Amino acid sequence: MSRTILIIGIGAGNPEHITVQAINALNRADVLLVPTKGEEKAFLADMRRDICERYLTNPDTRIYNYAVPTRRNDGSYENGVHDWHHAIAKIYEDVILETSGDNDTIGLLVWGDPMLYDSTLRIVEHVRANGRIAFDLEVIPGITSIQALCASRRIALNRIGLPVEITTGRRLSEGWPEGTDDVVVMLDGVEAFRSVQDPDAEIHWGAYLGTELEITVSGRLGEVAEEISEIRKRARQENGWIMDTYLIRRTRKVGTEDGT
Repeated sequence: MSRTILIIGIGAGNPEHITVQAINALNRADVLLVPTKGEEKAFLADMRRDICERYLTNPDTRIYNYAVPTRRNDGSYENGVHDWHHAIAKIYEDVILETSGDNDTIGLLVWGDPMLYDSTLRIVEHVRANGRIAFDLEVIPGITSIQALCASRRIALNRIGLPVEITTGRRLSEGWPEGTDDVVVMLDGVEAFRSVQDPDAEIHWGAYLGTELEITVSGRLGEVAEEISEIRKRARQENGWIMDTYLIRRTRKVGTEDGT
């Protein structure tokens, strides 16, 4: 026998996003690990606790809070992320050994979907590779911020017969991806939408999706880019943090396959 780690997708922020499968997983866990990221992001830990209060019916399940280290910003981005992941993996090891027995089930609550722009799976594999803890692994999918954005704006993600690329602001700022006219940006600290040279492109932008703080804006990029930038700045100042996602649909020339 060995421990079981459950990686549980809990949705984009609305407690009602959580699936029946995820609720059952919460109640299978002997220990639920809740990360804390300082006062600025206390809202995120509070949302996890709210989910537990709503759906946790197993009186024997224990909740354990642990602090997440800050990712360093000096040096290369890739090296910083690599070191950060290994630091979190060490915390996972220590916390799991401290809070659980050899046959216990440990639940990790992950925003959105664990398979899309989240590193919990990679971090847990670092734990496995370190060899201190033997465990089985189960993953429960969740609703993503992309789904929450499209539902909030009442739009389909893709245009008929056309692909959608999911990327980061850092990569979009380096140039528009080849082979698509529809791009979803999940992580953007540089406001890469301002670098898109198509004022007629359509943008659907949302922040704090699914939560009581949700803000959304849609329109022609040339008309709303400045508005989005100002909203982002103001929201970050008011809340201390921001998580946003957006879809940009570049204009396509009639009669061409690739829009060029």
